[in-house]
Amino acid sequence: MFVPSNLLPHWLDVLLSEKFYNACIIHEEAKKNEKNIYCLDCCMSLCPHCLNPHRPHRLLQIRRYVYHDVVRLDDAAKLIDCSSVQSYISNSAKVVFLNQRPQTRNCRGSGNICSTCDRSLQDPYLFCSLYCKIDYVLRTEGGLSKYLLECKFMSLPESGLDDGQMTPDSVLEPAGSTRTSSGSCGFGEVGCLALACTATTEIVRKKRSSMSTYRTACRPVFSPVSEISAGLMNRRKGTPHRAPLY
Repeated sequence: MFVPSNLLPHWLDVLLSEKFYNACIIHEEAKKNEKNIYCLDCCMSLCPHCLNPHRPHRLLQIRRYVYHDVVRLDDAAKLIDCSSVQSYISNSAKVVFLNQRPQTRNCRGSGNICSTCDRSLQDPYLFCSLYCKIDYVLRTEGGLSKYLLECKFMSLPESGLDDGQMTPDSVLEPAGSTRTSSGSCGFGEVGCLALACTATTEIVRKKRSSMSTYRTACRPVFSPVSEISAGLMNRRKGTPHRAPLY
């Protein structure tokens, strides 16, 4: 699907189309040079080493989970109406996906689905990402003006800039979800399907595969000496034979 750029404000058009987490060309020799900050005033992505001239500007940190860009819900809600967009909890913060995620298989279930891409969702959400909501609003209403908010100030987190990488160990969970004592999702099949089609599944498979390999590699192997000893222990005692007398 394609959102016409002429119907979007410039900062939003660039935000949705920008490739974050590429290495900064200006600081290509520096460590931690991934471009994971977006300057709303200059409409450009920045790495941490580019920050100083942009400190007075509105800055949005882009985070990443399994190769997909996410932003904190609190930050996104200062810029655009995020209602009906499914949020997730990671690292104790609610986040939303910026763009529609590719689906490797048909994830359409019998429950609630995204109004744009048919991805399974939790009730009462209608969209799986900001992109999907924007696409739907433009198709049905022809404009975004009543959904855009005026934000005059936005700074990076007070705790300091982190690398934004959310590891597979901090599994995303739909906001408001509960878990039963068995660890299953408490909101039913639809909520569980909401994440079933993400790359998280592949990471779980990789973990299981690596664990299987580890178990195989660490399986005790009987040495030839042990096998021989076992053979001697199981051998039945035969009739004793005297040495011949000459």
